[in-house]
Formats: sequence, structure tokens, C-alpha cells
Amino acid sequence: MYELIKKVMFRFQPETAHDIVELGLRVVGSYTPALLSPFASTFFISDARLHQNLLGTTFHNPVGLGAGFDKNATMLKGLTALGFGHIEFGTITPKAQPGNPKPRLFRYPEKESVQNAMGFNNEGLVKVKKRLESLYPFATPLGANIGKNKATTPENALEDYRILIEGLKDLCDFMVINVSSPNTPGLRDLQNEAFIGELFTMAKTLTSKPILLKISPDMEMDAALKLCECAINHGAHGIVATNTTTEYTLLQGAQSFGGLSGRVLTQKSNAFFKPLAEAFFGKTVLISVGGISDADEAYERLLEGASLVQVYSAFIFQGPSLNKRINEGILARMNQDGFHHIQEAIGARR
Repeated sequence: MYELIKKVMFRFQPETAHDIVELGLRVVGSYTPALLSPFASTFFISDARLHQNLLGTTFHNPVGLGAGFDKNATMLKGLTALGFGHIEFGTITPKAQPGNPKPRLFRYPEKESVQNAMGFNNEGLVKVKKRLESLYPFATPLGANIGKNKATTPENALEDYRILIEGLKDLCDFMVINVSSPNTPGLRDLQNEAFIGELFTMAKTLTSKPILLKISPDMEMDAALKLCECAINHGAHGIVATNTTTEYTLLQGAQSFGGLSGRVLTQKSNAFFKPLAEAFFGKTVLISVGGISDADEAYERLLEGASLVQVYSAFIFQGPSLNKRINEGILARMNQDGFHHIQEAIGARR
């Protein structure tokens, strides 16, 4: 059925198609929640062998939705029914902003890849906070991805993150610091030890809620390792690796702006994650994202040391059955390898 739906939806421009999906999930979640039960019973995998207690909450399966799909936390009920073990919404900025000029979202079906130059378009903290107040606590762990406004100078960026942490600390299960998107000018310049150290030091004074750092796959590995170590030493509860890439040579016909995600990122994200896992597995929570589209790749990241994985582009191309297939595939591979619980598999290569 999804293949039929996809044929229709892919006739629309990518951002228009996304808006249609958002409207549908928002309406169903808000006005006809009874329709969600059949989807949840079909797609949601809750097997005790996959349960983990992490970041102060329980994850019923390891497959989550990466940031960028539900920017304003409008689709949470509908997305949970589609099988996600956690949802990272956002990126949220203190003030509402329209994002970059359109067109800014491009799909490449033959490569199951997406290129986006959205630019943190979102409704801002006030509106999103009000929405979350009617939802939280939520059935599925929620992560808030937070970033600075485009107009905020690097000198004032710390204040943006302070506002966001204080505003969202009681309305999510964990927060993710986004300084790695390629679509906000100057944002990646904040991927330096001085700023990250100051940010996480400040964060500890504001909340005990887990806060993680999301990093770019385009960093030099030595710099990435030092940055992650700095974040952990200053109180970060985990690392999310990775964001999208600006290595446009990975995709023939790519635009010259924005970030690439999907299958074209698989090899790069996997290769980037391995030395991070080697350095920090057992020291902090690791979440792997980037080009994960099947159980083989998800299981690979778990064996390397990821406690959780996230999908984004693959969900667009494969639909709601993706989560079920990945989770069932992980369980099958665990059986083959003699693992009785997912925690035995996580970091088995370390």
C-alpha cells in the first residue's frame, strides 16, 4: 500500500509532500486517535529483549526518528503508532523563523537519499512549548533537538541555548545540542572545545535532564574526538553521530548547498562512528544516525557500540513498515549470534 501512496506523494514537491503527511498525522493524532491503535499493533515492536533503560527513561526498541522530520512536535502521536522507539523533534530555536528560501528540500529516489537546506524553519520555543505541555509525559521517549536562531551572533549563541534548555527541560526526556547543521551560517563554527565546554558547563547548572551533543560527519576525526571528549568531561550525557554531510561528490547531480542524508551517507557515517565508539563506548550513551535503512546496517551500528539508532531518509522511501522490519531483523540477528538481550549485542565488537 505504501508503494501506491508513495507514487502519488512523489508527484508533489518534497516539502509539499511532507506538509501533507504532517497534516494527516496531526489530524489523526488529535481528532481520531482510535485510528492509531491498528497501526500501533501492526508496526510497533515491544519485545522485552529490546528494552533498555537509558538517559533516565525506558526505550522499548532501539529505532528512533532523527531530528528534522517533526520540526514542531506536531506529529508525535501518529509517529509513535508507526513504530518508533523514540522521537527526536526539532530543531527548535528560541524565536520562530522561516528558514532558507525555497526550494530547499530535494529527493533522490534512485539513491534513497535526501538533500535539505531547510535552515531550522520552526514555530519557535513558545508555540512548541505550549504544544508539549499538553502531551508530556509521553508514551515514547522524546528528544528535543535545539539550535540557535540564524540572526543570533556566535557571541550570543550561548544565550539561545540557555533559553531553550530552560524552556524545554521539563517537556522532554533528553535534549540534543545541534551545532552541526550545515544550513545555518556560522553554526558549525561553534563545534569548538571552548564553546562546547562553556555550553555544557552552563547546562549542568540549569537541569539534570540528559543533554547530548550531535556532531558533523565532515569534521576531522582528531577534532571530533577532542570535541566529544570535551563535551563528556563537561557533563554531556551522550553523543549523536552524525548530522548530514556537505560532501556533495557522494551523489551525482547533488545541489551545491544543504546537507545530504540517506544511503549516500551510509558508508561515511558508519566509518565516522567506529572510532568514536572505540573511544567512548562504555563512557557515554552513543546514538548512531546517518544512512541506516535496514536491519543489517542498524545491527552493525549496535555491534560497534550504539545503544540507539535513528532513521530519517529511509522512512520517507520505505514507509511505516521500516521500523518493524529493522527491529524484527535485529532480533533475528541476535538469535543467530546467541544474544538473549540487546545489551549483549551492543558493543560486542569492543
